[in-house]
Amino acid sequence: MTKPELNSMRRQPQQKRSQQRVEKILQAAAEVFVEVGYEAATTHVIAAKAETAVGSLYQFFPDKLAIFHALEARHMEQVTAIHAKLMQSADEQKSLSKFIEHVVNTYAEYFADPIPRVVYIQYFVAPDLFKLFNETFNEWLIQQFAGLFRRWNPDLAVDKSQLLAETVHLCYNALLLNALRKDQHQRQAYYGEIKDLLVAYLTPYALQHTQQVMKVMICPHCHSSRLSKNGHRHGKQRYLCKDCGKQFLEKPM
Repeated sequence: MTKPELNSMRRQPQQKRSQQRVEKILQAAAEVFVEVGYEAATTHVIAAKAETAVGSLYQFFPDKLAIFHALEARHMEQVTAIHAKLMQSADEQKSLSKFIEHVVNTYAEYFADPIPRVVYIQYFVAPDLFKLFNETFNEWLIQQFAGLFRRWNPDLAVDKSQLLAETVHLCYNALLLNALRKDQHQRQAYYGEIKDLLVAYLTPYALQHTQQVMKVMICPHCHSSRLSKNGHRHGKQRYLCKDCGKQFLEKPM
């Protein structure tokens, strides 16, 4: 996915001092949005929170919406990077439960920061404010997970994988939103419930039993257990040994 760009600033800070000032403005804006909500927030309150003159704020941002769009752009960049890493690590996880735990924990740590947390919550309050996060981005995420599910289970139909991915996406977002509105202690409890729910829902489709069989199966040529599926022949699963490179058919247990 090509990352969309959004430049809502009047000018980009070049000097380190200016960059630090913009950073303080963005952090202060996120805190003000959390405290009073986007609608009640003003540039004067944000400037006071950032301990800077409102005139300095206007040097970089024409209005409150421009500040919010800067927060959105940062959130988009970070979420895209996080998602890419999660997809790369998916096949390295030893089980479905480990992967789900990794996903939930990664975003739990990310949303501990007030900036992404306020942007995420605001999307469900006033989606019209957003320029980057939209249905196109949501559909891209769903297709990413649908492809992952088919990689885990090659027998999974495309329509079914997309339905699973959409259900996971909608359920996870609804539950995450609820968790982020709770205090820190309650939030951790909700994260645990999210993990349990997703694992229980996806387990029947993840072919974990096949993965367990492959762990104990060995190559008849070199006795290696480092195997991968390699299609079917005569109705039987064919495997490829990653060590000696030879193929063999699955034998009845």
